[in-house]
Amino acid sequence: MSASEADQITEILEAINRGNRDALQQLFPLVYDSLRKMARIRMADEPAQTLQTTALVHEVYLRLLQDKQPEWESRRHFFAVAAEAMKRILVESARRRSSLKRGGNRRKFALTEDLVAVYFDAELYLMFDQALELLAAQDPQMSEVVKLHCFAGLTVDETARAMGLSPRNVDRTWAAAKAWLFHKLSHSKHEV
Repeated sequence: MSASEADQITEILEAINRGNRDALQQLFPLVYDSLRKMARIRMADEPAQTLQTTALVHEVYLRLLQDKQPEWESRRHFFAVAAEAMKRILVESARRRSSLKRGGNRRKFALTEDLVAVYFDAELYLMFDQALELLAAQDPQMSEVVKLHCFAGLTVDETARAMGLSPRNVDRTWAAAKAWLFHKLSHSKHEV
């Protein structure tokens, strides 16, 4: 995203915060490519995913439009909200896939494009979501790093810029979050 696009997004978000609902229509073309990148990263390791990347992006945007008076503080906040919406949609999809009626087939899931992929079934994907919620209650900053790095697909440097932290701090936080999540997910299903 260029600096001018980033500035345009900021201006549009400010207009939306002032109550200009028409500005929402101007926002979508500017954030579309970024949302598609987020969706592609999230879905790259899920070859049997029934949801298409474009459909996921449109569903995220529709959910964002449902907010009667959105108040996005910044571009970072907007993309964090979009990443959360994307995560929720994927969790809902995993719940549908894991239901007995639908068979609950195994899917491939990776925390980030740079990590070794771990094979999860839909039930374990849901356990990951629960673990992430527990992490958010314990350490909101660590949870935010996971959401931006894992679900929004931001690099360590991009995550650092978005959160106003040093890349080294984000790297340490990311390592701690991976260890915490691995510990939670490697234990009994009943612990999460």
